[in-house]
Amino acid sequence: MDDELEYIRQKRARDRLAEIERSRSFHGVMPIDERSFPGFIAENRFAVVDFWAEWCGPCRRVAPVIEALAHEMGGLVSFAKCNTDESPGVARKFGITAIPTIILYANGTMIDRVTGAVPKETLRSVIIRAFGLPPPDAGQI
Repeated sequence: MDDELEYIRQKRARDRLAEIERSRSFHGVMPIDERSFPGFIAENRFAVVDFWAEWCGPCRRVAPVIEALAHEMGGLVSFAKCNTDESPGVARKFGITAIPTIILYANGTMIDRVTGAVPKETLRSVIIRAFGLPPPDAGQI
C-alpha cells in the first residue's frame, strides 16, 4: 500500500513538472493552445504564430529561426508556437494542412502565411514587409 501511494505521489510530481515545462516560453516564443490563442492574437498588435508538431522534422528546423527572430524583433513583434496535435481546432480554423505553417496577424487579422521551413532571411523579409517595419539595417531590428 505504501509503495503504491509513493508511486502515485511521484507520478503526480512528474506530471506537474512536465506541465510547468510545457507552459514555459521557448526562448521568447510563447506556447499557445486553443484556449490562449484568441487572447494572444487580440493582445498583440503584430503576432507571428508557428504551427508545428513534435514529430515534424521541418518544424524542428524552423524552431531556431523563430526563436532568433523573436529575440531580434522583441518589442515590435510577438511570437508564439501552436502545436497542431494538441490544438487541432485552431489548425482547422485556419486551414492548416501542412506544417510548419507560419501565420502573421496584424491587429487580430491574418495578413500573410508561409508554409514550409524557410530560411531566416526569407522569413524576416516576409515579416518586415507584412508589418511595415523598418529594415534591419535601419538600426531598429
